[in-house]
Amino acid sequence: MLKKKYKKKFIEKTVALLVPILFLFSGCSSTSQNTASKSNNKEIIYGIQTEPNSLNPYKASTADGRKILFNVFEGLVKVDKDGSFKNAVSESHTVSDDGTTYSFKIRKNVKFHNGKKVTAEDVKYSLDTAISNKVKGFDIVKNVNVKDENVVEINLKRADANFIAYLTTAIVPKDYNNQAKKPVGTGPYKFKSFTPQESLVLEKNNDYWQSNGAKLQKVTFKLESDTNALLLDLQSGSIDAASVDNSTVSQLDKSQFNIYEEHSNAVQQLNLNNKFKPFDNVKVRQAVSYAVDKKEIIKTVNSGKGTAVGTPIIPGLKKYYDDSLTYKYKKDVSKAKSLLKEAGYENGFSFTITVPSNYKVHVDTAQVIVSQLKNIGINAAIKQVDWPTWLSNVYTNKNYEATIVSFDSSVLAPNGFLGRYVTGASNNFLNYSNEKFDSVYQKATIELDEKNRVKLYKDAQKILAEDAASVYIQDISDITVMKKQYSGFTSYPMYVFDAAAIK
Repeated sequence: MLKKKYKKKFIEKTVALLVPILFLFSGCSSTSQNTASKSNNKEIIYGIQTEPNSLNPYKASTADGRKILFNVFEGLVKVDKDGSFKNAVSESHTVSDDGTTYSFKIRKNVKFHNGKKVTAEDVKYSLDTAISNKVKGFDIVKNVNVKDENVVEINLKRADANFIAYLTTAIVPKDYNNQAKKPVGTGPYKFKSFTPQESLVLEKNNDYWQSNGAKLQKVTFKLESDTNALLLDLQSGSIDAASVDNSTVSQLDKSQFNIYEEHSNAVQQLNLNNKFKPFDNVKVRQAVSYAVDKKEIIKTVNSGKGTAVGTPIIPGLKKYYDDSLTYKYKKDVSKAKSLLKEAGYENGFSFTITVPSNYKVHVDTAQVIVSQLKNIGINAAIKQVDWPTWLSNVYTNKNYEATIVSFDSSVLAPNGFLGRYVTGASNNFLNYSNEKFDSVYQKATIELDEKNRVKLYKDAQKILAEDAASVYIQDISDITVMKKQYSGFTSYPMYVFDAAAIK
């Protein structure tokens, strides 16, 4: 009989010899063919962890959904990599002195993916559709008028200095009613197929209006069940690229991948349901904020790769971001206990943190927070749910006590991050309400003087911080890994993947 240590070595060597053979008979040849077909960079397979909630650009609300559709749709303008806005479907535009009238000249050579030329009528239809679907920012549009076949005029009920950011909203064909199943836009890639829970495939738009359009012929977004599945597919070569967390990177053969580290441009938050007792008490929310140590979370969960924040606005939106609030609630157990006592919860309480199970970083963060809250007598339990359940129960129906998730914005403007705190807002799943915040926020949206506008948005952030509306943790460091055969990865101040830049 083999001694224990020699028996272990014998097994390890045997497995090492058998794995290549087993892999060959389990389909290695087809995998090799697939890798070979991609070696000339005609296609790329990108792993994502959440399925789009809709392919309709006016209804897509998930970050991964918008990441995909960024390649399919374009607005009158689009975000550039430096955070500025450049003309897209429009050739040029002007804004009236009072900021209430926008005039756009439509490019003459832009075609939809169905081959039809984009007209001013299509633009009007698209903007009217955005209004009827209550897309963020379009509630202030008074009317949209076609001035001639290439010019569209947008009249606002009031000025909004950030309105240009909302005009990244998709331009679609007039009266086309199948966007939910077969989306049609003007982007560098066009929709090919979608198999729920498996993959979404895009193909190159050969009629794209820009000469330097897509380099690859095909882009496949493969849906991964969770972080572990994503890791295995990266290790096996089944996918070529993905946005991953630090723990995943540490388990990859770095000689095979280029690694790009940047801000995720989304704020990770411990979101508290402000209508759930005892989180309807501001002192309790403040106590929780003092108990949560964001430095420990960043160090423990992300190996120090993250930027601590104190507001819902991302640090990348430098002009408006108030970094003075980052450690407003620096860890203070004594202060937290004192606030709980004042609120009538000297002996603590219990609650449940509902977390989407497919995001390991949020599950791990929840575990750290559970430990931290025990220091002030609060017992928190973790409930893991799948992504569709989270969207339905937590985000839509507001049936939760607390949750951890990161929030990005569909528009590169402070409104996209602060708007969800407005009383009665459709995406205010936190049930937060403060008349003072509503007033300051409203003033900020109509203030045309930049200096005053910046001050108002920072005042709004201070109100949220004082109210401890949520516990703002970090802008997680977003790490994209991509096989070294590819190049062209481009970083944006938004959560997107620019497939057209990859070659």
